[in-house]
Amino acid sequence: MASSKSSPPGFVFSILIIISFFNFITCNNQHILSSCNFDAIYQLGDSIADTGNDVQDNPSSKFARLPYGETFKKATGRCSDGLLMIDYIALSAGIPFLDPYLNKDGLFDYGLNFAFAGATAMSAEDLAKWNVSFVPTSISLSRQLDWMFSYFNTTCRGNKGCGWEEAEGVPHTRDLHDRAVGLMRPPGEKNGKALFMVGEIGGNDYNYAFLQRKTIKEVKTMVPEVVETIKQATKRVIGYGATRLVVPGNFPIGCFPVYLTKYQTNDATAYDELHCLKELNNFSIYHNDLLQKAIGELKEEHPDVIVVYGDYYNAFLWLLSKGDVLGFDPTSLQKACCGIGGDYNYGLSIWCGDPKVPVCKNPNERLSWDGVHLTQRAYELMATWLVRDMYPKLQCEYIVSYSSAV
Repeated sequence: MASSKSSPPGFVFSILIIISFFNFITCNNQHILSSCNFDAIYQLGDSIADTGNDVQDNPSSKFARLPYGETFKKATGRCSDGLLMIDYIALSAGIPFLDPYLNKDGLFDYGLNFAFAGATAMSAEDLAKWNVSFVPTSISLSRQLDWMFSYFNTTCRGNKGCGWEEAEGVPHTRDLHDRAVGLMRPPGEKNGKALFMVGEIGGNDYNYAFLQRKTIKEVKTMVPEVVETIKQATKRVIGYGATRLVVPGNFPIGCFPVYLTKYQTNDATAYDELHCLKELNNFSIYHNDLLQKAIGELKEEHPDVIVVYGDYYNAFLWLLSKGDVLGFDPTSLQKACCGIGGDYNYGLSIWCGDPKVPVCKNPNERLSWDGVHLTQRAYELMATWLVRDMYPKLQCEYIVSYSSAV
């Protein structure tokens, strides 16, 4: 027999609000980008977006085996228990998941992914000038752009009128995706139907510097050059014919288990109301401010191109501040799901994927997967926030009218 005791009206109302909120954020804009009529997505970046390039290049990578891919029960090369933000962005656009560039058996008709785990914005040679010598991969943003150039050039090879052109010393194509699938357009026509994601990139430039015990003040001097590298890379992508680009900023790194562990202190004033390290978050803000200024300059230089800032910083803070409402364990918002040791379940010398490192029972209740990367659920909700933020700025009404006119 059911109890005759009823729940308090306020409690019931709160539950209904939470349920409605979940339905809104997960269903209402599930395919919102499909109205943009993007026919391809091209992704540059690091482990935040790598869907398998690292493991294609290095099959012994820890990302090539469980517990990475735990939610799939199969490792896919993604640095998480499951899907990444780029996967959910592709779903929202009605485009299949992007295969990694280094997977020669991949399907590239709808774009592809050049992102590589551990990649930096600056080259290893340029980082060495800053005395940053620990760079575990030679794959930089410039190298990924070389891959992009090679891919489009090779794809177009042999097709009449499909060669590269030079505009002020910058190679570009007319319509990248339509060339890839063999549908030719008149010369000079720009690529108005593909979405280009330039990052997130640059975070590892700073990570490697911090790992070498450089101070925040020292690493801060690198920021203008890192941002300039991203700006020049974005110009190069525009030169390839891109007309719709998203350039994401840095995360609030002071909220992540890896940095909370490395810079843990008994000084309560070092933390903000979300228990994030203020000085490190201010560092991220500095990077993001310079990046947004650079994006503004690009817009002035290329008024016919849409360049949108991807606000990873505020998207993640939203997740952290609303974690309990969003279904995350409020006692573990800054604890790694896969990890061991310390207050944040993260060890500086033993990591997820190492022997005897445990995995939490339900990754969907955690924000952090391994102390550095997020869980599938966190990425899903971040992507939802980002898509809603980016959609009006992408001016999809223009894309629709452009598509109908050609």
